[in-house]
Amino acid sequence: MSAEQLFTIANQTALVGWAILVFLPRRWDPLFWVPQFIIPGVLSLGYATLALLHFGQGDGGFGSIADVRTLFENDHVLLAGWIHYLAFDLFIGAWIARRSDALGIPRLIQTVFLGFTFMFGPAGLFMFLVTQALMTKTPKGAQS
Repeated sequence: MSAEQLFTIANQTALVGWAILVFLPRRWDPLFWVPQFIIPGVLSLGYATLALLHFGQGDGGFGSIADVRTLFENDHVLLAGWIHYLAFDLFIGAWIARRSDALGIPRLIQTVFLGFTFMFGPAGLFMFLVTQALMTKTPKGAQS
């Protein structure tokens, strides 16, 4: 299977997970396991397979930005890097959804966090972490 075909499959698989997080109810745990564990697990397995098969085939490395650029000239290595993003962003998105539910954050606001996490990974996580910190801060004098 070509890198392009695997890219399409990985993207569509991740989108299923994001659609579940945004549009479907989270009351039923087995459904929530799909974006939280199953899809990130499948993507992680795909990443590991590509990494094992292709990372040693080309030039480049992680010592400088030029080395990383050279490393990612190989389409299969680039795909492995992309799948890495897909798996981690979805896993973090599911964690944000679970924590947001526990904090009572409305779904509409959660969609903002999830959208930013989907498109800009760490930015969405940061937005959620700041919101969580503000919501869980105990005012002075309120402790007993």
